[in-house]
Amino acid sequence: MSKPDFSSPSVVIQDLKNHIGQSIILRGWVANKREGKGIAFVIVRDGTGFCQCVVTPETANDDYLAVAQGLTLETSVVLHGVVKADEKQLGGIEIQVSQLDVVGISENYPIAKKEHGIEFLMDQRHLWLRSTRQWAIMRIRNTIIFAIHEYFQSQGFVQMDAPIFTGNACEGTSTLFETDFYGEAAYLSQSGQLYGEAMAMAMGKIYTFGPTFRAEKSKTRRHLSEFWMIEPEMAFYDIFQNMDCIEGFLQFVIGKVLAQCSAELETIGRDTSVLKSSLGSFPRMTYDQAVRIIKGEEEVNGVNSIKSLEDELGACEAKLQEIDAEIADREAKMATPGTKKGEIIFHQTKITQLKQEKTDIEEDLRNIPQWIASAKNFEYGNDFGGSDETVLTRLFDRPVMVYDWPHEVKAFYLKRNPSDDRFARGVDVLAPEGYGEIVGGGERETDLASLTAKIEEHQLPMESFEWYLDLRKYGSVPHAGFGLGLERLVTWVCKLKHVRESIPFPRMYGRLTP
Repeated sequence: MSKPDFSSPSVVIQDLKNHIGQSIILRGWVANKREGKGIAFVIVRDGTGFCQCVVTPETANDDYLAVAQGLTLETSVVLHGVVKADEKQLGGIEIQVSQLDVVGISENYPIAKKEHGIEFLMDQRHLWLRSTRQWAIMRIRNTIIFAIHEYFQSQGFVQMDAPIFTGNACEGTSTLFETDFYGEAAYLSQSGQLYGEAMAMAMGKIYTFGPTFRAEKSKTRRHLSEFWMIEPEMAFYDIFQNMDCIEGFLQFVIGKVLAQCSAELETIGRDTSVLKSSLGSFPRMTYDQAVRIIKGEEEVNGVNSIKSLEDELGACEAKLQEIDAEIADREAKMATPGTKKGEIIFHQTKITQLKQEKTDIEEDLRNIPQWIASAKNFEYGNDFGGSDETVLTRLFDRPVMVYDWPHEVKAFYLKRNPSDDRFARGVDVLAPEGYGEIVGGGERETDLASLTAKIEEHQLPMESFEWYLDLRKYGSVPHAGFGLGLERLVTWVCKLKHVRESIPFPRMYGRLTP
């Protein structure tokens, strides 16, 4: 057999459509394989996509066919062959292989076709990333990251970097990772926002993009201990200009994903209707209005939050009975003597799908009563919890902006509403479909006395904020900004059940490896 060819130029799978009818070299890994008499179908992945490669004695030879038939999952290979158009295949093409060489053999690959538990897959995260679904999610994440830079750079922002080591908490919370900094206590950054304000006073419009850390001992589907934050800060902006920026930014990013990741979105089964709706204007409402909607005191397009939840609860109960009946019917057909193997496989596949649908409905049946209770009992003045965000956003088909919050539940650096100082000029952007907050921001306090009083009220060490107060002494201007959690955005865009799938190697409470 020949040695693998690494010297000649190769073609990547995403470009194969440009080489139909041509002889090419492809390098990648075996993602799947099936065989027939005198033929082998090898699905190869190379990081840009997946492609079916057909090996026969006629196009290759008996030796190469034998190699193909002996391939194991995740073995790395180099293929020579001709690209053929075939709309029935992955990407609309396939390769008729003339030469097949093994680079690295994969033995006993631990992630098989069968279902694995989530903890097993998390332990194998370094390999799980190779799976089709995880590959698609990471491709979408990459598109989002590039679009973020593209948007801000096109709008005249300067990317700058905030320190990761800090001497104090940005928002006065206790959820900090402490470390030793040459004998002095230091903390991993929760946010680069305060530094962003300083940089905006130098550059006008800046954004930071870096890792941030929160030491919350939380295992909810929304929490990570290490995640990536995008934090723009704009001089001479008020809260309403800030909201305009947030909306334009998110619409740009979502538009790029829809334009460039259609195959990846299809791979993960994402219904894109809500993403397409999000290209339109975002509803904006004050905290007061949002509370009225949550409690069912104000309707949205004729829909009452409490009544719609009660109706959905009844629909879920009826659907569950329907699913149980269909599962029982299909199990009975499978057990009928003389049922053909193909029919049994068909029924079993449908039963598996129905059981997954049943699991989702059972989760709704657990959650909806809690949402109803939370909405009815919500106390004015409180921050929104996950249930409150869900009750509100399920009435909309796009992100919702809630602004002017009670100042007690917001950070010390937010400006008070000049018309009603009970409220801080903060804004939260809540994603639909139950995904909650993805952006938090607002207009910053510029009055030195007010800011000093807030630092004292929050019992923060004044000496740690002297540099921050300087920004109000030397040419202070109105300014605003926001923070976007990258992983929360990826989670919503991909409609993932847990944020841990949105980052290559998640770090969260109870998870430090691999």
